[in-house]
Amino acid sequence: MPDRVFKPLKLLAQDAGDLQVVSAALQDAVGKIGDIRFEQKARRLTLSFNRYCWECGGGRRVRAAVQFGSVERVEARRLRSDAPDAVVELLSIGFEPAEEPPGGTAVLTFAGGGEMRVMVECLDVLMADVSEPWPTRRRPRHED
Repeated sequence: MPDRVFKPLKLLAQDAGDLQVVSAALQDAVGKIGDIRFEQKARRLTLSFNRYCWECGGGRRVRAAVQFGSVERVEARRLRSDAPDAVVELLSIGFEPAEEPPGGTAVLTFAGGGEMRVMVECLDVLMADVSEPWPTRRRPRHED
């Protein structure tokens, strides 16, 4: 069977439903703590990952970036900010709406119990593939 043609993903999330699509695309993405940048003055959080390219037919990863805009605050738990080369695996991204929409908290859940809470004025998330895919031998596994 020939390889599938790769079409880079570019996704925009402006509500919780959109964010679920971004979360699915980034499920099992791996990255380094040093590839997470919060620019407080610009109110922007950017994360870079090597995401598993599920739509490529398996066996490939692609470099992807996700950026949160309108960020008011970021809190991290069980993520070692003192270890920029530490690898994290993203499991999911959820959204907890605030009492007064459109604000709320995006919750990034990582393997091993790590969590990042991103308080936003409104959901403004962009995810884009930034490389061509490359082969990988490690396929993510999920327990039933």
